[in-house]
Amino acid sequence: MRALWSLELLRIVLLLVPAGLLGWLSIGLAPGLVVGLSLYAAWHLWQLYRLERWFRLDRKRNPPVGSGLWGEVFDHYYRLQQRHLNRKRRLARVLREFRSSTEAMPDGTVVLDRQGHIVWFNQSAQAMIGLKGSQDLGQPISNLLREPRFLKQLSSREAPETIEVGSPIHRDRWLNLSVVPYGEGQRLLLIRDVTRLHRLERMRRDFVANASHELRSPLTVVQGYLDALGEDPHVQSEWQRPVEEMQRQTQRMTSIVNDMLELSRLETEEPDAIRDPVDVRGMLNRLREEALALGKGPRDVQVEVSGRPMMLGVESELYSAFSNLVFNAMRYTPESGSVRLVWDITPAGSGRFSVIDTGQGVEPKHIPHLTQRFYRADPARTRKEGGTGLGLAIAKHVIQRHGGRLEIESQPGKGSTFRCILPADRVQASPN
Repeated sequence: MRALWSLELLRIVLLLVPAGLLGWLSIGLAPGLVVGLSLYAAWHLWQLYRLERWFRLDRKRNPPVGSGLWGEVFDHYYRLQQRHLNRKRRLARVLREFRSSTEAMPDGTVVLDRQGHIVWFNQSAQAMIGLKGSQDLGQPISNLLREPRFLKQLSSREAPETIEVGSPIHRDRWLNLSVVPYGEGQRLLLIRDVTRLHRLERMRRDFVANASHELRSPLTVVQGYLDALGEDPHVQSEWQRPVEEMQRQTQRMTSIVNDMLELSRLETEEPDAIRDPVDVRGMLNRLREEALALGKGPRDVQVEVSGRPMMLGVESELYSAFSNLVFNAMRYTPESGSVRLVWDITPAGSGRFSVIDTGQGVEPKHIPHLTQRFYRADPARTRKEGGTGLGLAIAKHVIQRHGGRLEIESQPGKGSTFRCILPADRVQASPN
């Protein structure tokens, strides 16, 4: 670069010296130098004109040929142009590959801007929710998907959740929707057809419900005969213990069937429970009395109620969920321990029901699986205590139907805490 500037200075000298000599011999030294500088400026203006004309008319071709500094400027710009073109080609290739890969995906993909307007979508999304080519570009996605849960998720800033909704164009198809934020305010709507899984799940629920219902009658008959045998004085004493054991196992099977039917009912009900007034204080007092009437577990059972003691929901379902948590705490807490039933309001306004015990606790590895059907952290003790392995699954379904969530904290040897967090819009003040 220094050599170019040296050549440019030499160019000026070679231009001004002859111009000054000619001016000194004819019109004067100063006018001669002015003429030389004017010629030098005119040459620069000509190069600028060539560059501007190339920018304006013919940038696709090679830049003008120049010498000295202007030649270097033209060459620099040409190299920048080539790098820019190469970058554009790479980006275009990546974009083509991205579109090709997304077009080949069986899942639908829709790109949304900050306002929820459609920016781009693939063919799978077009087939799943009825998009119509370029006509729907720029349209709000809410015009096509009006499911309230999806609209709530679309406007939420919380962690993305998957939502299962019916297809807006096919009555017999089910879609799984997930909104993933990315970039600067943009979001990616992922759509998956889960019709087959939905049908399999419905078949499973129907099978469980039908099988449980069909088991009820024979179990009732068997239970009746066993009760009769247990009360018959002619039954020999050596048969007394077997009959009592069969009675216990039959009662346990009846409890399992009833819990399975309850789970099936919860799974087939509408996802949003009705909103009837529920007296939380009265429910917890009844739970305390029934817990003490079990005849097992601690005698120290306390009820603590603060904040608004009323909520909106299905009282029978909430009682079933809360009782499962309370009776579990009674089964796994020694007589010397204690159980606390606490209702309070979180700073966010949500209702919170907590069952706090000082029982044996659960190892951390078991906690994520406790709400699964028939999962037992201690199978031997669960069977001994008469548990069905479905109580926590029922509690979780009930709380989710009421828009809440179940949280579990536990440490071996230090007890457990089960919390039901219910949304603020289901909590209300006492009518008194």
